[in-house]
Amino acid sequence: MEFDLSWILLGLPVAFVMGWLASRWDLRQIRAENRQAPKAYFKGLNFLLNEQQDKAIDSFIEAVQNDPDTSELHFALGNLFRRRGEYNRAVRVHEHLLSRGDLSRADRDRAQHALALDFLKAGLLDRAEDALRRLEATAFEAEARLALLAIYERSRDWTQAAAIARRMQDAGQGDFSGRLAHYLCEDAHSLLTRGQQAEAMQRLQQAISTAPQAPRPQLEQAQLLHRMGQSAQALDQLESLAQQAPTALPLVASLLVDIAAATGQRERVQTLLERQYQQQPSLDLLQAQVALDAQGQEQGPGRARLVQHLDKEPSLVAAAQWLAGETLSEERYHPAVQRALDHAAKPLTRYRCAACGFEARQHFWHCPGCQSWDSYPARRVEEL
Repeated sequence: MEFDLSWILLGLPVAFVMGWLASRWDLRQIRAENRQAPKAYFKGLNFLLNEQQDKAIDSFIEAVQNDPDTSELHFALGNLFRRRGEYNRAVRVHEHLLSRGDLSRADRDRAQHALALDFLKAGLLDRAEDALRRLEATAFEAEARLALLAIYERSRDWTQAAAIARRMQDAGQGDFSGRLAHYLCEDAHSLLTRGQQAEAMQRLQQAISTAPQAPRPQLEQAQLLHRMGQSAQALDQLESLAQQAPTALPLVASLLVDIAAATGQRERVQTLLERQYQQQPSLDLLQAQVALDAQGQEQGPGRARLVQHLDKEPSLVAAAQWLAGETLSEERYHPAVQRALDHAAKPLTRYRCAACGFEARQHFWHCPGCQSWDSYPARRVEEL
């Protein structure tokens, strides 16, 4: 039986046409898929710009389903979950990224950093600490160390905080001498609560050596010296501090009154207070002077100081204090008026954080609200 070559000649065009059709079908499908993924992505981006996070998340999920290998979409989705407070879903997204074997080193570090942020926002500090420690020797090292520092400060682990601060300072990532001095002061406070005065004094001396310009270590050392019966040395310390950091002296104005009584050097303390008050009037310095006048049985000068202060500053606190010793024509109304003035003046005697506005009756070196250091001015709310 002879083979007819004409069939081959007829079949070649048919095969060519079928192959061409098949290729065109594949190209259309690929183009459709490629158009679909960017469309979902840009739709999600549009929702995000319009602050429609729910719809943005749905669009990004659709885009991820169409192209599960795109890491950028996963990062965008994880960040959206975190911003919405859905920390569990954010953790799952970033852990999925870390489990991928084809992820580049840079993206792996980025995913590790994002996972640490998820744990931080969720308040899982132990897991956040572990995730942050894995970022050593990466591009996120400085940010991770700052986050670790915040964790240790929040948990009051001053030893770990000091270790991180020293590493950052040695790496040229900032000057942390002020914070290191604060950590030593916090350690000293803990030692004092356990009655270990000698060890506390050692910590304060280290703090002064670490940050010679910081007022807190010298203030607290003066307080400890007075507590240990060395009031004369405490006075010398505060006179030195008045030259170095005069704005901090109102914080120990009442301590100076106690030192004057303990040492008998009332005139010396009064001179120090008056000199500082003339440079910068302060309610605490004023009240310390009034207390010293009362200590010396000199009521007249003390009341005159209040009036002089009112000439300089319109102070409700000083006015209420002056009125307390005044005799009114309608004396029966005096207690009610005095209570009203004291009630109105009480909020004005608080301290206010300059960073977050948190108010407190006592001065803080470390704000309980925003965790900032040295954010409380040594002035009352009325004086700000």
